[in-house]
Amino acid sequence: MPRPLGELEDAVMTRVWQWNRPVTVREVLDDLRRERPIAYTTVMTVMDNLREKGWLRREREGRAYRYEAVSTRAAYSAALMNEAWAASDNPAAALVAFFGMMSPEQTEALRDALRVAHLDDTHPGAPAESPGSPER
Repeated sequence: MPRPLGELEDAVMTRVWQWNRPVTVREVLDDLRRERPIAYTTVMTVMDNLREKGWLRREREGRAYRYEAVSTRAAYSAALMNEAWAASDNPAAALVAFFGMMSPEQTEALRDALRVAHLDDTHPGAPAESPGSPER
């Protein structure tokens, strides 16, 4: 399971995920410098660390490398949520508390996701309702 990305790791990965293409250290550096002063070697080290952690892969292009994301931000977020939920001693209570924190927009996104995943009544792993069970 992934551990949360550090601040600079997240800033780098955000760009790689948003651009959705192989990128160079120089491209990421130039974009980061719009927000803060930062050294080329710092960005290079962070990107290499992300590669070693399995978040990026790289391919040599001339004298430089091009890096690309191994998975999506959605997959990263889902893994973090799953890890946090699994760590709870009461997963049902954790979900209830989480749902209580959601904004109306997030609640609607959850409803949409459930429809897409067919978890609301048609999930293949869902228990079948017995003949005497009340309708929803």
